[in-house]
Amino acid sequence: MATDPAAVPPSPAPRLVDQQLRTRAQRVIPGGMYGHMSTALLPGNYPQFFSHARGAHVFDADGNRYLDLMCAYGPNLFGYGHESIDRAFTQQLARGDLAPGPSPLMVDLAEQLVALIAHARWAMFCKNGTDATTMALMVARAHTNRRIVIRCAGSYHGSAPWCTPIARGTLPEDRAHQLSCTYNDTASLQTALDAAGDDLAAVIVTPYRHDAFRDQAAIERDFAQQLRAACNLRGAVLILDEVRAGLRLQRDTSWSVLGVEPDLSCWGKALANGHPLSALLGGERLRAAASSIYVTGSFWYAAAPMAAALETLRLVRDSHYLEQLEHLGERLRHGLAAAAHRHGFEFRQTGPVQMPLFLFADDPDLRLGFGWCSEMLDRGIYVHPWHNMFLCAAMTAADIDAAVEAADGAFAALNRARPGLEPHPGIKALMSSR
Repeated sequence: MATDPAAVPPSPAPRLVDQQLRTRAQRVIPGGMYGHMSTALLPGNYPQFFSHARGAHVFDADGNRYLDLMCAYGPNLFGYGHESIDRAFTQQLARGDLAPGPSPLMVDLAEQLVALIAHARWAMFCKNGTDATTMALMVARAHTNRRIVIRCAGSYHGSAPWCTPIARGTLPEDRAHQLSCTYNDTASLQTALDAAGDDLAAVIVTPYRHDAFRDQAAIERDFAQQLRAACNLRGAVLILDEVRAGLRLQRDTSWSVLGVEPDLSCWGKALANGHPLSALLGGERLRAAASSIYVTGSFWYAAAPMAAALETLRLVRDSHYLEQLEHLGERLRHGLAAAAHRHGFEFRQTGPVQMPLFLFADDPDLRLGFGWCSEMLDRGIYVHPWHNMFLCAAMTAADIDAAVEAADGAFAALNRARPGLEPHPGIKALMSSR
């Protein structure tokens, strides 16, 4: 599948519309854009604005088409504009979305989730992953009447003041009563447990280590079992943050293969295939506490996203999407490894094949990663230099082969450009502060 190393990809259409939008945005949006979809920490040729998407592809505001290996940072599980999911959404939208009370679909969806997820006996709905993780902490504290939460250092659980990775604008009090441990490190976990003593309310953990800027790591069974045993012993609550990984790794929680069940699990992103919906699921012993807290939102009860979620769950149950994602992920992993080897790069691919992270060895300021991702973008493949990717069921073997072919050309171009590469100034400053 090797390409001609001298081949130059067709130039993308000039991003004139994107630049005009950026200029306008600078006047009316702080920083021009904010949050995880800002391009401030991406290579300079990345578009900020997109006009539409279909299947596995996105189109920027200037009409350039990309195979999207980010899947909108995870929500796209079955494909952008999926026919049956979007039909369920629009049909419910025509009947009614918001009303003084929720639709019967809320009960239907709660029943379907309880039937699908083994540990769950009830469900509560919200809009974002941050909503779900914050609700989980409230339920845990209401149940235990304790304060301390243990988190793994570097894990992402949302952008609320208690967990945002950039603390500017928050107060030390916002992060009070939190302790940290190292993912998969049983000794550091025991130290945190000892420090928490009898004030431990909960431990919140991601199903595997998917921190940005570093290699991903699978959960070690001993660590997961120690978490479960420690919460059992202390009467604390084990919270599994499935917002990013949920439904991409298993048709149950990601830890179902370990035989380790959480007390609470947080879901979002792919739950309604991109329509705005998240959920908190819990076991029976947390039901009274969940009933006692006050959480709500103007749009949390909207019916149309719940209709989309019901159709998404039907496809989760009845299709071979998960097996397809695993097959395509293996094809991509092997193809990229071979292409990198041909061009002399040590290219690290970590994490599940459905959610891979790409990093280069001996690349502390990510200049190689940025250069390669920039070349991939110019070849029509949208990848990210420091965040994990996501595969979706709309992708085909031909899409994966196109990505591998593009990578072959990108590795060749990176070799040519390597002597003149410079680090991204924003990343250089970030890395120096870590």
